[in-house]
Amino acid sequence: MDGIPLATQNPVIRPAQPRDAIALASCIDAAHAHYADRISDMPSVSEECAENTTNHKVWVALQRNEVIAGLVLVPGDGFMKLANLAVHPNYDGKGLGRKRITLSEREVRQQGFGEMRLNTHVDMPENAGLYQHLG
Repeated sequence: MDGIPLATQNPVIRPAQPRDAIALASCIDAAHAHYADRISDMPSVSEECAENTTNHKVWVALQRNEVIAGLVLVPGDGFMKLANLAVHPNYDGKGLGRKRITLSEREVRQQGFGEMRLNTHVDMPENAGLYQHLG
């Protein structure tokens, strides 16, 4: 995934298609791989990609036709759940997480929800800090 830095080439952001499910799953797995040693009971974070791309609001960010980030929103009872936000580790620190949060907030409002919820694993305190930082 080496190549043109994001500063000179913006990723393409678009709704995910069912054909993106395998690449999105790979991106999500790569984004969470560094937790595997720390969290022995970590559930699969990507196994529902095919279902999600068919049944829910899912976006991918593409760099040179490779999925480098993804966002999964699932409607709940009176709220929208941010089910997954992943950025491939090769693209950490490029603002992709913040852009996914902004996109999710906009979509939540457009869908008529007044609340967005998310969960994170207790052994991922840096994620809680990130989400707090992003608002």
